[in-house]
Amino acid sequence: MFDLSDRDFHRLTSFIKSKFGIDLTHKRQLITSRMSTTIASQGYKDFSGYVDHILTAATQEDMELLLNKLTTNYTYFMREQTHYDFFKDTILPDLVRRHQRDRVLSIWSAGCSSGEEPYNISMILMDYLGASASQWDTRVLATDISQRVLAAAQKGTYDLPSDIPPAWRQKYFTKTPGSSLYTVAPSIRKNVIFRTFNLMDPIQFRLKFDVIFCRNVMIYFDQPTKDALVRRFYDATVPGGYLLIGHSETINKDSSPYQYLHPATYRKA
Repeated sequence: MFDLSDRDFHRLTSFIKSKFGIDLTHKRQLITSRMSTTIASQGYKDFSGYVDHILTAATQEDMELLLNKLTTNYTYFMREQTHYDFFKDTILPDLVRRHQRDRVLSIWSAGCSSGEEPYNISMILMDYLGASASQWDTRVLATDISQRVLAAAQKGTYDLPSDIPPAWRQKYFTKTPGSSLYTVAPSIRKNVIFRTFNLMDPIQFRLKFDVIFCRNVMIYFDQPTKDALVRRFYDATVPGGYLLIGHSETINKDSSPYQYLHPATYRKA
């Protein structure tokens, strides 16, 4: 295992935080243990040469490998079920009422990882709207910083958990013959637009959002970075729109412009 000098540790963590918002200043051992083998396999003799490369000549592939090593792209269908229940029982009736004329819902899955969340949202939308779903534009924007996880998300093939509703398994998935894997049905896949996006960048999408899901992403950010991102989310939310974060996450209720509804759920007044 390579030694990570104070200088290289500071250079690397400062770069990652400034570019991606990810705070690894207390993760020195994690960086050392997860990156040493990779660095050696690429022919570097120490961290210093590798950090020089990352700071001056890194490719998109280099950056993705680094981020994939140091963060966890962990998600699954039906994660934090209470959010989906609130979305179905409270948010959707409100949005459908407000959008009866234009019939356009604008929903963002920010930090979508391997795609389960935006597909999950789409299945709830289709169930809720039923026969009238085709009359609505319900496409979900799904973004992540990693092109690798987005490529997997676009394929839409998963080993489904046991708590997927049986009706969903039948309506919204196709089983791969001779395998335990299922692929998301075309109607659901078409309802999700995948894009690469860095949450540290200005949010300048065409429409403001009725709902932003950003769950279990801000765990990697320090408080000032979270506060700044929440303000950008707020500016990108329509009046009366919603922000849902992970149940293990918190935002500063005193400084947040959103109105607190209940744990991990906020609304723009």
